Amino acid sequence: MVFIKNKYLKYIFLFLVGGYAYGGLEILFRGFSHISMFIAGGLCFILIGLLNEVFPWNMSLISQMFISAGIVTTIEYTVGMIVNVWLKLHVWDYSQLPYNINGQVCLLFTNIWFFLSLIGILLDDYLRYMLLGEEKPRYKIL
Repeated sequence: MVFIKNKYLKYIFLFLVGGYAYGGLEILFRGFSHISMFIAGGLCFILIGLLNEVFPWNMSLISQMFISAGIVTTIEYTVGMIVNVWLKLHVWDYSQLPYNINGQVCLLFTNIWFFLSLIGILLDDYLRYMLLGEEKPRYKIL
């Protein structure tokens, strides 16, 4: 059952899913979000989904989670530098948390993204399988 066959529509769909999921998580935990988080979430979801296109399916799920946490942290840092530092919109500031970099990212949230990335990986894989007609997911834990 393939609903989206066009490559561009596929990535628009995945971007929207990731953007709404990221923004929704932020609203759930902070009570509000910002359009920049929608954009960051969409980019993160697409990049995390590309892992199985770039690397073979036999890459362990743990490895995918480590890479995904790095992707989210990198995107969040980049968006934070643009939105918070250059544009001075002050959407978030982690400077009070230990192990932060320029107040835009911190080790605590990188660790949280590691665990949350499992949901993103599974969601992407099964959306691609069930709605986009891509290969059925298979996983190796370690």
